[in-house]
Amino acid sequence: MKTDSKTLLNGTVPLIDPELLSEIISTAADISLLVAGDGSVASVLVNPHHRSFGQLSHWLGRPVVEVLTPESAEKLKRRMDKMASMGATSKAVELNHVDDTLWEFPIRYSLHRVGADASFLMLGRDLRPIAEMQQQLVMAQLALERDYESQRELDTRYRVLMEATRDAIMLVGLNSGRITDLNAAAAVMLGGARQDLIGSPIAQEFEGRRRGEFLESLSQIAAAGSAAPIELQARRSQRRLNLVPTQFRAAGERLLMCRIEVATDANAVPDAVGENMLRLYHEGVDGIVFLDAEGQVDAANDAFLRLVDSSSVAAVRGRSLAEFLARGSVDLRVMLENARRSGQLRMYATKLSTQFDGQVAVEIATTFLGDRPKPGFVMVIRDAGRTETMRRPGISQSDDSMRGVMELVGSSTLKDIVGETTDVVEKMCIQTAVELTRNNRVAAAEMLGLSRQSLYVKLRKFGLLSKDEV
Repeated sequence: MKTDSKTLLNGTVPLIDPELLSEIISTAADISLLVAGDGSVASVLVNPHHRSFGQLSHWLGRPVVEVLTPESAEKLKRRMDKMASMGATSKAVELNHVDDTLWEFPIRYSLHRVGADASFLMLGRDLRPIAEMQQQLVMAQLALERDYESQRELDTRYRVLMEATRDAIMLVGLNSGRITDLNAAAAVMLGGARQDLIGSPIAQEFEGRRRGEFLESLSQIAAAGSAAPIELQARRSQRRLNLVPTQFRAAGERLLMCRIEVATDANAVPDAVGENMLRLYHEGVDGIVFLDAEGQVDAANDAFLRLVDSSSVAAVRGRSLAEFLARGSVDLRVMLENARRSGQLRMYATKLSTQFDGQVAVEIATTFLGDRPKPGFVMVIRDAGRTETMRRPGISQSDDSMRGVMELVGSSTLKDIVGETTDVVEKMCIQTAVELTRNNRVAAAEMLGLSRQSLYVKLRKFGLLSKDEV
């Protein structure tokens, strides 16, 4: 057959020999179907370079819908109806073939009308490589998500373990010589805040230690598996501590896990009192809270967390105790000032505000810990239950006044009786405030919502001033 070059330049296709056309179609597409006007398969051509379809000669003469899944058969019918209504000559559609051998493969076809008898040619591209690639991407994404969730779970377990353990644990990078992580117990022993200690050079946290020599000695003890710890003195807390290092490798980095213990005399008898006090702190029924000099919470036991309905120590650490007191900073100032002045405050009755806006009546004993580099306070908080009436010395003296008020009924008018009752209640409130504040007039006036001058007027009115003050 002679090809006219001008025909190709004009954008038209010359007449092609049928045998050559069959070869062109079979190599241009992965699979080609010629469907007759009655819907049966008239011809099947498979790309000779794409033998994965196997032998499909048994499709000849069968309705094309029999070699398609039900969904694909319905899709093909809708697409052919749309081509007929719009007068289109070609249309693309993705179909899934199914064979008698129960294997299935997806094909993207372009549909072309080739005759007046409604026959059409289906030229298809195999979508299995794309489907396999998409499946691999989906599996890779699922694997990444599983790894991410697993990493989050392990990180959560690690954090819970670090905070729940009573041992002081510190992690140190051997290459950097810096603290990479530590728990709250280790931070307390070193005498600093956890966020300040993370990232700081470990050699600077101990007296008289140089970075290179210190890290080398820790590494040697860890490598030798020696049970003998290194005795050091913490620079911040000035406490004598023992470090027991253990070396390991994570993600290619060498790390040291250092267990920190309080240094004790080897010949000393084990401190049974200290052990019992530690168990009392963790297992006791009374709330125990350690505060810094400003009244912020450093540590609290589970009993206190139950009183304020808090979920963890992290939720209360660093917050002022005034946030949990019904009268706020007034209560806190009274307790801290009295404890700082006299060393301790035996009992202070007030109410705690819970996380869910409830209130719990409590009795608080406060002790000032001043014999340390960073003075602080410890409070023992006892739940007073549902008893709202607090018995204190001096309040019972008002019984005579109340009895006197009751005797006025029948002999005085209601206005006079109410006036007398108001004076009795006012006197009781002022006496209570003065006793709670240990005669601190400024704190008592603030507790009652009065000015200092108004408080002195009322003290003079009820004869509560001493002879020197009258």
